[in-house]
Amino acid sequence: MTAARSSEFSPPPPPPGRRGAAAEGPRLGLRERKKIKTREAIRAATYALVGEQGYDATTIERIAERAEVSPSTVFRYFPTKEDIVLTDEHHPFLAAELRARPADEPWPESVRAVLRRAIAVGVDGDPEVSRLRTRLMAEVPAVRSRMTESMSATSRLLCDALAERTGRDPGSLEVRAWSMSFIGALLETLLYWAENGHRDDLADLVDRTLDVLEHGLGTARL
Repeated sequence: MTAARSSEFSPPPPPPGRRGAAAEGPRLGLRERKKIKTREAIRAATYALVGEQGYDATTIERIAERAEVSPSTVFRYFPTKEDIVLTDEHHPFLAAELRARPADEPWPESVRAVLRRAIAVGVDGDPEVSRLRTRLMAEVPAVRSRMTESMSATSRLLCDALAERTGRDPGSLEVRAWSMSFIGALLETLLYWAENGHRDDLADLVDRTLDVLEHGLGTARL
């Protein structure tokens, strides 16, 4: 496998509000830029090394050497190696996208539209890294376990967004059940995509998953 490039999962540019705040304090803006640069360097080094020598052989020490930082710096940004592969800062972005959808739009349509945008910007933007990440999720138990933890955090954000749209309590059983069902289904979709050699179009797979969640198995393709 060829070395992977820095991915769409690197930290996205700060949202407009944060950019404005940074502009008010030049020193804070510089520090933020340095942090983003360091995180991107660590991620790029990790993806490249995993592509060259495999996940298990890629140590924190090798990552630090490739990224030209110290091992302690790597751990300061990412507590575990799995976090380097999986951690991204799109969760708040996706929640904000859901909140920005028209208030009278049916909730399933809002979710579908936001996921299509996320796939277009993320997965389609750097398919090589997307395939590497999902392959590691399918093949490395530690990565898959960490991904499950990460998606639990996404579920909590989704609960808040869904509650705002429906007027329900974000801690209610119904909201929590729907959110976790969605997150679990999305995780299985990513695993299916990887286990089948990434042959399918991910957007089509996500559409099929959302159809099942919305209508049940009765309308699913068999």
